[in-house]
Amino acid sequence: MTKRAASKYKINRRLGVNLWGRPKSPLNKRDYGPGQHGQRRKKPSDFGVQLMAKQKLKGYYANISERQFRRYYDEAARRKGDTSENLIDLLERRLDAVVYRMKFAITPFAARQVVSHAHVLVNGRKVNVPSYQVRDNDVVEIKEKSKQLAMVLDAAQSTERDVPDYLEVDHRAMRGKFVRSPKLSDVPYPVQMEPNLVVEYYSR
Repeated sequence: MTKRAASKYKINRRLGVNLWGRPKSPLNKRDYGPGQHGQRRKKPSDFGVQLMAKQKLKGYYANISERQFRRYYDEAARRKGDTSENLIDLLERRLDAVVYRMKFAITPFAARQVVSHAHVLVNGRKVNVPSYQVRDNDVVEIKEKSKQLAMVLDAAQSTERDVPDYLEVDHRAMRGKFVRSPKLSDVPYPVQMEPNLVVEYYSR
């Protein structure tokens, strides 16, 4: 397990939100930041608000690196249309995000592990790169030998969250399809995400 995955709930406490909506989050018992100064609260500046929005969105997707997140922003800004919507589209097309949304993994961190350990096929081909960009109508499935993995079965049977409308999933076959581009309003974030503030942060 990576250091980022092992300390994922520290992200919750640092940001002050139950980022993945999980009942196991320590924030459900202690709604303040970690450390001896965690209970001190002060009004953040505009920069602080923008930074917090960036950290929330970046942390939600298994705490992807700053360099990679910046590349997503640059690509979103290069494309036609609303930059914040483009950013969400790029993040939701990550293979590990799709595996998580299809309920083949219980957390984004577990989804990254499922992909990197080569348990996932895209259009019948093995893909072990979590950042792989899934296209419309791509079929994502769990490899036959991996369909009985406890972590996959537990996720598929979980009632913590639902599969969003831009995906079609057959949990008996452990297979799903990426149907269309999601809008921000389509994505079932447990907490409010503000990609417009992320755009403001990077465009300063």
